[in-house]
Amino acid sequence: MLESLLENSLSRQVAEALAEDIREGDLTAQLIPESTRASGRVISREHAVVCGQRWVDEVFRQVDPSIKVDWLVEDGQKVEPNTILFRFSGPARGLLTAERSALNFLQTLSGTATIARSYADRVAHTSVKLLDTRKTLPLLRLAQKYAVTCGGCHNHRLGLWDAFLIKENHIMACGSISAAVAQAGQIAPGKPVEVEVERLDQLKEALQAGADIVMLDNFSHEQLREAVALTAGRARLEASGNIDDQTLVAVAETGVDYISIGALTKHCQAIDLSMRLDSEAE
Repeated sequence: MLESLLENSLSRQVAEALAEDIREGDLTAQLIPESTRASGRVISREHAVVCGQRWVDEVFRQVDPSIKVDWLVEDGQKVEPNTILFRFSGPARGLLTAERSALNFLQTLSGTATIARSYADRVAHTSVKLLDTRKTLPLLRLAQKYAVTCGGCHNHRLGLWDAFLIKENHIMACGSISAAVAQAGQIAPGKPVEVEVERLDQLKEALQAGADIVMLDNFSHEQLREAVALTAGRARLEASGNIDDQTLVAVAETGVDYISIGALTKHCQAIDLSMRLDSEAE
């Protein structure tokens, strides 16, 4: 599903980013003769997991289809500092106009993929799947969720439309966990139904009601292990709430199926990239 949504949205997303940056035209690029051509490279200045090739390609394509981009790495690949990610050539005006938008996508998505990989590596000895959340940068939801997968983690629901996540306020408004789960089945049969619980008695009610997934919110490690034993495979269990790189491994080792981590997308730090033209233009 994510892939098809990306295909439908990527071109529009890039167009909006370029419109934001260029508007009526790149004033500074007009200092360069229209006939001037150039080539160069983009380099990662730090350890990173690369992500964002399609966005970079689309930026250059929309600015000037004659620009050529030759990638030396792939999405999901780990790179060392000073690694050349891709080389480019074409009209100098177009290259410089496209530079910032292309690098903005690449540095942000690579930052997301890099933190995702760092978390995934910590729990590789377990069977747990690490999930992202909806705590994404506005208008970059699909792009960041793609980046999460490049880093070896997994996607939770894409939005409010593709799965139920019944939380405390929903339960209160519906009257009970059982009532909320039953109503979800009537509204959209076949859609995944997840219930967030804060206590073991709520877990028991969610299981009896037939929830597909139960989110265990801020459970202690002992409570998580007890929940795993109590559930015995009747539903999938997701741990959530204040889980960071210090507590991640211990939570994963309790036997839960999933751990959701907002930090995968909301705490990402853009990768330091550098675009350099060759010393002599053609």
